[in-house]
Formats: sequence, structure tokens, C-alpha cells
Amino acid sequence: MRMSVEQPLWSALTGYRVLTMLYAIGVFLSMYGTVVRPWVAIAYYVVLAGWTLATLGKVSGAARCTKRFLVADLTIALTGILLTPVVVPYERIVDGAPTLPSIWTAGAVLAFALKGGWRWAAVASALVGAANIVQRGGVSRDTVHNVMLVWVASIAIGYVVEVARASELTLARALEIEAATRERERLARDIHDGVLQVLAMVQRRGNALGGEAAELGRMAGEQEVALRTLVTGGLAPPSRASEDASRGALVRAVEVPDDDPPDNGGPHDLRPLLTPHAGSRVTLSEPGAPVLLAPGTARELAAAVSAAMDNVRRHAGEDARAWILVEDEPDAVIVTVRDDGPGIPEGRLERAEGEGRMGVALSIRGRLRDIGGTAELFSVPGQGTEVELRVPRDGTRKTATR
Repeated sequence: MRMSVEQPLWSALTGYRVLTMLYAIGVFLSMYGTVVRPWVAIAYYVVLAGWTLATLGKVSGAARCTKRFLVADLTIALTGILLTPVVVPYERIVDGAPTLPSIWTAGAVLAFALKGGWRWAAVASALVGAANIVQRGGVSRDTVHNVMLVWVASIAIGYVVEVARASELTLARALEIEAATRERERLARDIHDGVLQVLAMVQRRGNALGGEAAELGRMAGEQEVALRTLVTGGLAPPSRASEDASRGALVRAVEVPDDDPPDNGGPHDLRPLLTPHAGSRVTLSEPGAPVLLAPGTARELAAAVSAAMDNVRRHAGEDARAWILVEDEPDAVIVTVRDDGPGIPEGRLERAEGEGRMGVALSIRGRLRDIGGTAELFSVPGQGTEVELRVPRDGTRKTATR
């Protein structure tokens, strides 16, 4: 999307160049009788007027204002400054007579500020200041005053332009996220009211009828979980706002891979990390609101859940059912993994650790211990196994709420 915050500045610069060109010509006509080589000034003003009128389109926006134009524009301004001693007597220059381009020079510097920000403006204004010192033949109070005025004003405007562009990028990203969120919510409502309910009904009826209908019900259950995961996880891929300097404040959405999301230091939602475990034989129950944890804590807790699910598949079998329950308590986050397998025989864990198999000890209890949590395992032979993972709160929720 194209923003228009910067465009009024370019429009103002277009009018400024025309008005200051007329002003410079008017100043020359007022002191025409005191100049020594009027033909030099007349030739310069013909070039200045023609250049100003012919390049109005170049200063209509950042896309058309090229670096080559900026260099040529500043060259015309510097040439006019350096030609001033040829036309104006030295006594008039000492008395503070204006240069040939007069305040038109500021327009060339402001074009640098609008196009490249305060750094470009600093370079252009420094060149203008050096040219003024050369044509004056030394440093005077008036020269320093004029140079500093142009230098400070151009840098300030360049900085304002950079801030405006950054604000445009932020606003564009916010609008993009808002639009994607609204579309996701709309589709989620429609899917929940129709497709998901039909798939759930097919799964229930298929399991009740048995035979081939049970297989159809199983497939319907898998599709329901996949579709629910898609709706919950979001429809729009992550994107970042980018700016093409040659096009001003033109913002594009650029897709980035989501395999390894960036760690921006803020709290992460635990739910998307657990969603891939849901399936036709795995039921995931979680709160409707985000379960926020520190990034490292969320990843370690999700890894411990994955280890517990691996144990379910390895020891209870592929046909075993499992349940994952996420509880978001004020002082802790509790994730419970339960299955309907044969359970763990008494002494099995101790023998496994003695044989060097440290799945429960390291992958589950070790991870929870590293993040300040606890892992409790409850198992009754013939009645399944339950693993309770508890992570205490560390102020994440309070910080996120604030």
C-alpha cells in the first residue's frame, strides 16, 4: 500500500522551487544597476529558470527524484554561488549581498533531505556552506549564520522524513495484521459452523457403525484436526514490511519461512507448539486465550510434551489413545499427558536408567528441571500412564498484560 504522509512535503518542495526562482530573479533585477557583468547573471538565470520549470516532475515524489538529478540540481546551485563574485562587486559581497541563486539553493538541499534522510542533507548542506565561504573569501558572522541555518533545517527535515517513513512501515504492518486477523476470524466462524461440525459428526457415526465406516470416520477425524489446526494457526504467512527507497513509502509484504520463528524476546504462546500433536487418536484440550511463557520456557515445555508423546507411541502402541490437557493457572502452567496404554510396570523406569536409557530422566524431567519446573509421572499397570508437567509463573503474564 502507498502512504501519503511524505507526499505533501514533495508538493511543498515543488512550489518552493518555483517561488524561490522568481525571488532570485527579482533580487537580481533590483540590484541590476550595481552589477559589473550582467550578461553572466542573465545567462545563469536563463539556465536556472529553464532547469526549475523542466524538472518540476522530478521533485513530485521520491520515485522520480533520482540521484543523478540531485547531483545536477546541487551543481547548478553551487555554480551560481561561485559565479556571484564575477557579477557582484566585492564591496557588495562584504556588505552581505545575496548570491545569484539566493534562497533557491535551500530547495536543492531539501531535495536531498526528502530523498535520503538527514545524512544526505548533511552532505549537501556542507557543500553549500563550503561554496559560500569560498565566494565570500573568508568566514564571516553572516556566512556562518546562513550556513548553520540551512544545515540545521535540512538535517531536521531529513530526520522527520525518516521518522515518517518508519511510522508508515509500522502502520502498514499493523493494517496487514488486522486484515489477516479479521479474515481468519470470519473463516473460522464459517468453518466451525459448517465443515468442522460435519466432520465431527462423520467421525462419531463412523466409529459407532464400525467396519468401513469406522475407517471413514477416522479419516474424517484427521481432516477435522488438520482443518482446525489451519484455522487456529492462521491463514496468512508471516511477513515483514519492506521499503523500496526508489519508490518512496511503498510497502510490500515479503514471505518469510516459519520453520524457525525469530526470538524477539517477548512471551510466546504455548498452544501453537502443541497443536501438531493433535490427531484422530490424540485429543488436545487447551484454553481459548493465549498461554504466554518466556520463549525458552515455551520451547522446552513443548519439547518435554513431545518426548512424552514419543513414549506413548513407543510403549503404548500406535493404536493407543492419548489426551493432552493444558491448564493456565495464575501461578503455573500445567500440561498433562495421559494415555490408555498398559501402563509402566513397577521398577521399569529404574531399570531403564540403569541400562542407559534416559528418555524420562533427561528428555522430560531434565528439561523441566532446567526451566524451574517439575515433572510427575503416575502409572498403574493396565490403566495407562499420566505425566504432569508444571512450570511456575515468572511474571510473563503480568508483563504481557501491561
